[in-house]
Amino acid sequence: METKEFLFKGFKLNGFLMLFLHLVLFTAAIVACFVVGGVPLYVTGGVLILVWLILCAGYMQLEPNEARAMVFFGQYKGTFKDTGFYWVNPFYDKKKLSLRARNLDVEPIKVNDKVGNPILIGLVLVWKLKDTYKAMFEIDAETMASAAASTPGTKEASISVGNAVANRMTAFENFVRIQGDAALRQVAGQYAYDDNEGEAGGLTLRSGGEEINEQLEQKLNERLVMAGLEVVEARINYLAYAPEIAAVMLRRQQASAIIGAREKIVEGAVSMVHMALDKLEKDNVVDLDEDKKAAMVSNLLVVLCADESAQPVLNTGTLNH
Repeated sequence: METKEFLFKGFKLNGFLMLFLHLVLFTAAIVACFVVGGVPLYVTGGVLILVWLILCAGYMQLEPNEARAMVFFGQYKGTFKDTGFYWVNPFYDKKKLSLRARNLDVEPIKVNDKVGNPILIGLVLVWKLKDTYKAMFEIDAETMASAAASTPGTKEASISVGNAVANRMTAFENFVRIQGDAALRQVAGQYAYDDNEGEAGGLTLRSGGEEINEQLEQKLNERLVMAGLEVVEARINYLAYAPEIAAVMLRRQQASAIIGAREKIVEGAVSMVHMALDKLEKDNVVDLDEDKKAAMVSNLLVVLCADESAQPVLNTGTLNH
């Protein structure tokens, strides 16, 4: 028995052609039973009607990006992916699956980053079914689908409990959700929240961007390959400190921002003072000794670095005062 997906190569017939033959068979059964009559023809008509009913189970319709895993008395016979209306052996169990891409928004979870700070981190991803054999037979898809159908909070189950396709896809979505939670915890625990906690210049959850997303996508695909599922794209869509430390971390971030702003102001003020002294000396505007230069530097720095507008005091006496 094959252990990977392959295309169905069994007998198939155009559904409309088979529908015409089906109608011919049904007409023959009616004629035999009710027009011609006779015991032998009654038996023949009954057999034809029985065959007609059995053949009804062979019809199937596939839309783009849909597939059916064909199982014949417990044996996997391939995956049917041709779109359209077809008829196949009615004794095949035709398990319908969707190959369309789906979104999944993983709710923010609380984890510890590399330095042990509790953070909230969420994930959004795009996934789809890639290998129908693994999806149906490598994991317990049927049991998970039954559980999904009986879960009150399941959206698809609430719409149509008897929809086997929706139940299967919901089961796969739950599988992706659980594995996404595990992968998110693993990646978040490898990095610090920001540069203030990790190594200077190192990769962090806040600054990592595409690199973090690529690692997350890789971890997810490693976990989902056994189920025949593929993550097309994965991104962190929520990142924040946990409530118990959020206020403290906010004050620290504000302090860092204030310090950075002060450094910029002081750097600019020193540059302006240096430029002023050089200009005065170059243009011979005034001859200042070292004490007066120091006083001028002090006054200019106070004016330039102050939070409020300066209120100068004019000296009406001599410079010696």
